[in-house]
Amino acid sequence: MITGCFTALVTPFKNDSVDYEGLSTLIDFQIANGITGILAVGTTGESPTLTWDEHNGIIEKVTKKSKGTCLCIAGTGSNNTKEALAATKHAANVGVDAVLLVDPYYNGPSSLEIRKEYIGPVASAFPDIHIIPYVIPGRTGTQLLPEDLALLYKEFSNVDTVKEATGNIENMKRTRKCCGTGYTILSGDDGLTYDMITDPEINAAGVISVITNIAPKAIAQMVNALIQGNKSEAKQYKIALDPLFELVTVKTMEKTPYGDVVCRARNPLAIKAAMTILGMPSGGCRRPLGKLTRNGLEKVIDVLRNVQNENPEIFKPVEDFFNINIEKRLKDNSFIKDLCYQNY
Repeated sequence: MITGCFTALVTPFKNDSVDYEGLSTLIDFQIANGITGILAVGTTGESPTLTWDEHNGIIEKVTKKSKGTCLCIAGTGSNNTKEALAATKHAANVGVDAVLLVDPYYNGPSSLEIRKEYIGPVASAFPDIHIIPYVIPGRTGTQLLPEDLALLYKEFSNVDTVKEATGNIENMKRTRKCCGTGYTILSGDDGLTYDMITDPEINAAGVISVITNIAPKAIAQMVNALIQGNKSEAKQYKIALDPLFELVTVKTMEKTPYGDVVCRARNPLAIKAAMTILGMPSGGCRRPLGKLTRNGLEKVIDVLRNVQNENPEIFKPVEDFFNINIEKRLKDNSFIKDLCYQNY
């Protein structure tokens, strides 16, 4: 079973090219801090803006570095089944443990079509690796339903896990009811992980996390405590980590000459800004993602400072591994100009 704490790893860039040296360092950091596994080129890894050569190169790097130490999941999904099959073939050939297939975005197939024309063909072609559907309708505009997950699980033994990022508790409960106790549900939403694991009608078995990019040890410890049934210990971690979970998507109200508008800085904008501030390889996001607003960046900085003041142990692994002074970096305002738009 695919259970535990997994990091949806960012893709670091230098001059808009993949920073493979930085990527290698980030993998080592995750492994050193007890992560169960690494997801290469998921949404957090900016898969929509990578070429397929870059995509495959990153998967090869993560697989090679993680082999024998932690699990490797490769994002091989597409809105094109032919591409998904080719990407999964490459991932299988380099030795990944599982692949993640995001629901096909934009062209919006029905749940029936996602099952029959997308997940099913990949699962049939690659029976020896885990196939993990990634259900995130807020990004894709479509959704593989619990009923079709159950039918896939019944037909293909390697489709025994889902990354659940609907944000809909009732949908999660329905998945458990349809798929049964032997099926694995992984949280795809950092802020809901505690509730998903402790709710007996969901009984999630772990998380594929964004925030583990900067706090792998603490989140892994929270998940391990939950899996072992130590809710009181896990609750303390959750309280300390809750502010960081707000950084997956940063919402601000911005003034324009025509009135106020809501700005949503989508993942991985905030986490990559946080990594730059903390002194980790990052390099910003590829267009069309750009920068945070000034209000958004100030929110990120405030959260980092608050966590450092209240629970400095959360960032201690970053400080030790990258040999930096967190306190000093969080007082340095020189990052502001490069990490945010100067006006809306």
